[in-house]
Amino acid sequence: MNYAIKTSALTKEFGNFKAINDLNLKVKKGEIYGLLGPNGAGKTTTIKILSGLLSHSSGKAFVLGNKIPDKKIASSIGYMPQETALYVGLTVHQNMEFYGKLFGIKKAKIKEKEKELLEFVDLYDWRNELVQNLSGGMKHRASLACTLIHNPPLLFLDEPTVGVDPELRVSFWDYFNELKDEGITILITTHYMDEARRCDRVGFMNKGRLIAESTPKELLTKAGTDSLEDAFLKFSRMEAGK
Repeated sequence: MNYAIKTSALTKEFGNFKAINDLNLKVKKGEIYGLLGPNGAGKTTTIKILSGLLSHSSGKAFVLGNKIPDKKIASSIGYMPQETALYVGLTVHQNMEFYGKLFGIKKAKIKEKEKELLEFVDLYDWRNELVQNLSGGMKHRASLACTLIHNPPLLFLDEPTVGVDPELRVSFWDYFNELKDEGITILITTHYMDEARRCDRVGFMNKGRLIAESTPKELLTKAGTDSLEDAFLKFSRMEAGK
């Protein structure tokens, strides 16, 4: 199997606290994989390690066939954090241009991608507005557009639809599926159960461990429930031996 992401006993310790505990994760190329779990489960820490922003304490991790940390993969991934990763003193257009140049994209191509992406996130009419003047949801949408500017083969999206209205969330997922059809791999975290159902596979994380993973349908069947939230609770209890 050709994996975009593969970890083996991946562990991250902060003092005596294990944020990631022997994580064994495999994400196939060209799939949308959803990481679900409560705050503090280790989802964001996992993404930061895989994207090269955080070192791990032990274990191994491979991203696009490269053992991490490896600076060579930086141009091949797109990372959208929960917090806004934009220069608030610049306009939306200037941020798009900056990130495009950062990845060595030619000016004409940046202009083309900027128009496409800002129309997609419904911000084209705001392209000359300073980021500091945007609402929280608009900043989040601008951040997603910047993440996609260099068309990376692997995307790490940490809560990408927070603060986005329901109609636009649907269009986001339509676009994510278009990217998947192009062979792009997406690792995404979300608290929206309707979004989790749209993932090809879902991994439940709790206390830094992967406690269950499969397709959404198979997880519901195994848990004997109609709700992914209830399924998570059932797997958590099983993990705790209750």
